[in-house]
Amino acid sequence: MTNKYYEFFCPVKVIAGKAALEHIPYELTGLAAKRPMIVTDKGVRAAGLLEPVIAACEESGLEIVSIYDDVPPDSSTSVVKDIASVYRKEKCDSIIAVGGGSAIDTGKAVNILVSEGGDNIAKYSGAGVLKHPLKPFFVVPTTAGTGSEVTSVAVITDEKKGVKLPFTSSFLLPNAAIIDPRMTLTLPPHITAATAMDALTHATEAFTCMAKNPLSDAYATAAIKKVSQSLLAVMDNPKDSDGRLELAQASTMAGIAFSNSMVGLVHSLGHATGAICHLPHGLCMSLYLPYV
Repeated sequence: MTNKYYEFFCPVKVIAGKAALEHIPYELTGLAAKRPMIVTDKGVRAAGLLEPVIAACEESGLEIVSIYDDVPPDSSTSVVKDIASVYRKEKCDSIIAVGGGSAIDTGKAVNILVSEGGDNIAKYSGAGVLKHPLKPFFVVPTTAGTGSEVTSVAVITDEKKGVKLPFTSSFLLPNAAIIDPRMTLTLPPHITAATAMDALTHATEAFTCMAKNPLSDAYATAAIKKVSQSLLAVMDNPKDSDGRLELAQASTMAGIAFSNSMVGLVHSLGHATGAICHLPHGLCMSLYLPYV
């Protein structure tokens, strides 16, 4: 049954394709950003995934002022504070988050601090705390599963209190998400599968949640179709750039879908299992999805 009233919101510009990275300078200059900072992790840098991003900027006369490549898998308030300090010291004016969910969430949190001021990120946790637009922010995902590039949430760990701080605001949404298959070509099969299961779960739960609507259904069903048709082919041939692009688009579509209709019990069970057993999020999703 379709809700007689619903709302659908996704203002993020999505730039997708095999030359998507080359459009980053255009997006930066469109927002008068000239001194971008890259936020990423050591694995992304070691895999050489920053090189095309840097090259695209340099070819257009833009300098990457600072690169912070030490984002941990479970980002913390202290890391966010450190990155914000570097951002201010180097007089950066924008952020490019390159990586998976942790790097993207970290970029979102850093953007809060450098835009709002101060060093206490915890005071901005919760829903609707932010009242103003933040600095120019762009996301280049290097996995195809979280959908963080089009969601208005971030989660950062407060290591002193031992709790996870949630942040929810439409101002956390990136100005643009750059979906380029070159960013996922080096993903090993087990991560490819796990992240695809995360996207599939996002889409499936978005399609079955009570807040579903015709628009979220369209994105959810398209995402399900793309994962179903492309995952096995990519597992057989990891360098299949067409298949990689399909999975990346599925992740983004699923992210848009669940942002407007929410997720369900699979995620509730999966998050609890992951926290207790220290298992990858996508793997936990795949364990419960067939049975819920």
